[in-house]
Amino acid sequence: MTLRNNLDEVDLKILDIITRNARIPFKDVAKEVGISRAAVHQRVNRMIELEVITGSGYHINPKKVDFRTCTYIGIFLEKGGLFSEVVNRLKLIPEIVECHYTTGAYAIFIKVYAKDNEHLKTILSGEIQKIPGVASTETFISLEESFKRTIPVHS
Repeated sequence: MTLRNNLDEVDLKILDIITRNARIPFKDVAKEVGISRAAVHQRVNRMIELEVITGSGYHINPKKVDFRTCTYIGIFLEKGGLFSEVVNRLKLIPEIVECHYTTGAYAIFIKVYAKDNEHLKTILSGEIQKIPGVASTETFISLEESFKRTIPVHS
């Protein structure tokens, strides 16, 4: 079976393994999939080039570095045409870790980590709401992240 971007069953098996454990050595992936380590390396590099695999690195637990408040904020714009300008300003706020252009009530939906509610208030009223083009915001504080996962790629 071949999928979009010319992924086959072996590619999907590799993706399944490395999304469960990003630190697994390629020799162990090769053994589990039944191909050579060099073939695993070539396939992973190809999937990076195809942008099937994006980014790499470690995930930081925000609470362990004193960012205890996770918040989602819906942003209403004065005009839809201001989207790009507002996003460029939002990129300058390091506590914003995700930004989405959305349908529905909000033009933009962001995820923010703050040290506490006071820090959140500073980010919200001192930075986000002062961006030209932002009409108003609606804030949702996350009480608990029940689970987080990547999309399934099982073959």
